[in-house]
Amino acid sequence: MIFTLLQIIFLLEVLIFLTTVFMHLAHVNMLLISLYRVQSFIICVLIFGSAIVTSSALLMFAVILMFGVKVIVAPYFFTKLIKTHNLKFTSSTYLNGPMTLLAIAILTGLAHSHYFQPLIILAKESANGLLLALATILISIFLLINRRGVVSQMVGVLSLENAIVSFAFFSGLEATPNMQIGIIFDLLVWVIIVYIFAGMIHERFGTLDSTVMNNLKEE
Repeated sequence: MIFTLLQIIFLLEVLIFLTTVFMHLAHVNMLLISLYRVQSFIICVLIFGSAIVTSSALLMFAVILMFGVKVIVAPYFFTKLIKTHNLKFTSSTYLNGPMTLLAIAILTGLAHSHYFQPLIILAKESANGLLLALATILISIFLLINRRGVVSQMVGVLSLENAIVSFAFFSGLEATPNMQIGIIFDLLVWVIIVYIFAGMIHERFGTLDSTVMNNLKEE
């Protein structure tokens, strides 16, 4: 079976969607980070393909920076944070496993409902990929809301950023190479600040569980 370019791109979006779903089910910190690394690598592949088609050297440079920050640097900082403070994964959620999967199914169905059908005009040839990217955005937001662990919430923010990039890719609203480079730089700064801030929080309170921290009072 010969896959067309559109089919390959849609398959990549399916993989991005699945990594986001599995982030909800991960019970090990390193698995969560690995899923983010895979998701980011797929995003790099999508933008790399765009750079090849447009023959843009600047966009190719942006892809290299994106790969360095998202696939190497960000996972490195999260891994170092976990090992430095000997963090255990906070798997507790506001919804249990079955209810979490049900919520994901509802959000996916919502993204494909008639409420968002007008968005198809942005990409008629890749409408399925566009709506799946929208679903990925919704379940990434849900990851931020449903998880109680700060580490998983931070990864959720980065996953949401990846989902937005994939949506922009399918809708033809990709940022210019200069803007993408600026976004990547901002992302790098954000990761470093979050790493330092999370370390300070753990040293002060001895936990990164947001639920526990709500009950803590400074002496």
